[in-house]
Amino acid sequence: MTNVGNVPPTAAAPRGRRAGNRWGCLVVLCVSLLIVTLDNTILNVALPTLVQELDATTTQLQWIVDAYALVFAGLMLVSGSSADRFGRRRVFVAGLTVFGAASAWAAYSGSVDTLIAARAAMGVGAAMMMPATLSIITDVFREPSERRRAIGVWAATSGLGIAIGPVAGGLLLEHFWWGSVFWVNIPVALAGLVGVLLLVPESRNPAALRPDPVGSVLSVAALGLLLWAIIEAPVRGWTSGLVLGAGGVGLAVLVCFVFWERTSTHPMLNLGFFRERRFSVATASVSLAMFGLFGALFVLTQYLQFGLGYTALETGVRILPVAGLLALVAPLSPVLVRWAGTKAVVGTGLVVVAGGLWQLSTAEASSAYGDVLGGMMLLGLGAGLVVPAALDSLMGTLPIGDTGVGSATNGVSVQLGGALGVAVIGSLLTTRYQDRMRPRLAPHRLPQDVSDDVLGSLGGALSLAERVGGTAGRMLAEVARSSFVSGMGLGLVVGSTVAAAGALLAFSALPSRTSRR
Repeated sequence: MTNVGNVPPTAAAPRGRRAGNRWGCLVVLCVSLLIVTLDNTILNVALPTLVQELDATTTQLQWIVDAYALVFAGLMLVSGSSADRFGRRRVFVAGLTVFGAASAWAAYSGSVDTLIAARAAMGVGAAMMMPATLSIITDVFREPSERRRAIGVWAATSGLGIAIGPVAGGLLLEHFWWGSVFWVNIPVALAGLVGVLLLVPESRNPAALRPDPVGSVLSVAALGLLLWAIIEAPVRGWTSGLVLGAGGVGLAVLVCFVFWERTSTHPMLNLGFFRERRFSVATASVSLAMFGLFGALFVLTQYLQFGLGYTALETGVRILPVAGLLALVAPLSPVLVRWAGTKAVVGTGLVVVAGGLWQLSTAEASSAYGDVLGGMMLLGLGAGLVVPAALDSLMGTLPIGDTGVGSATNGVSVQLGGALGVAVIGSLLTTRYQDRMRPRLAPHRLPQDVSDDVLGSLGGALSLAERVGGTAGRMLAEVARSSFVSGMGLGLVVGSTVAAAGALLAFSALPSRTSRR
């Protein structure tokens, strides 16, 4: 196992070029990163439209979101090591190209299955881009205080993507077809390619180990099986042999992944990093915060449109408090770390996330937007505190030569936490929703396909209620909305519990101060 303290530093870019263009380089990287974060929030606003246009069920919506996150997380580590070995700018350019092409494919997907495949392809491109951005930033900004400011700007860009996404998605959906939410990525990708070639220096680690495709395949297989079990459980039954078998095999493959990484001469993830609490606890903190944030956005966009009756654009505007506070607080987080310490900022941020999720879980079918606004603001505030502070702690443990894999590990924690949040919170919602709806539907002996539509999503139930009309239609709509909100509350309570557990972990195990390498 490679000792993290003995890895040779990356090959230095020419000092004049780094000094002259480092802030221009940061702008190019952040603008390119924008489409990766923009994509998630644009898609969230479009989920109810996909229910109406593609007849997608809630389970299929989870796969549309998580196919991207699964491939993103599974390939990011091997992409990070490949970037260290073959050149960070080179890998970033390849990823930006793949992401743009896959966005065009997604825009013209004619079915749910095709869209899921296109989303997975977008995950490939994103996995190549994300670790390269942070590793290039860490290479270019060598002075610790400048690096903290640069990372704060990077994190704020993620918040900006969340902010722009819902409104941009709402505007596009109001004037164009649903595929336009993916087309928006293409001009940004083209502009990013030009900027990267002009302003971003190439860098690599001359002592980097060769890529680890076996580890990548094992990680994708393990995560895929575990997510499949969680997402499909409400449909097939939580005690279904197929669900339990897939979950068990996923855990077994995960054990094989750990064994392989421990014994491989060229692991894509040096497990020795996790012996350092600043690295392991920071990674866990980011993942647990994203569990709540991504899971909440998945259910809230459906609640605002199907539950409260807002249009896609109106929903986008009402999601802004989450993104606005995240973007506002993220650059301030490193300042708070210098004043109060990493432990206090990360732990407090997770407490705030937990409080926001708890408040959101109290929403009822009769609630108004004002009843959930406070929880949404707490969610954005907490995430804005956690991510930059934890990321600075994580990156501060690594020698420059391993920043590609280190930043990839951070990206994995974001995507894995988000994917699990969507899977768990979404599956709990679906389970509660179906448990509440089945007894109400049983006396009516609906045709199987109609029953499946009603049980598959709130949108399906509301469509039937509109066709039925009259008192019966109103009653069906009321029961469906009440069942959905009950399931949403259950999922968000679990999300709040997970975030609170993360806060306890941060307060008990995360060092207060981060020594710099």
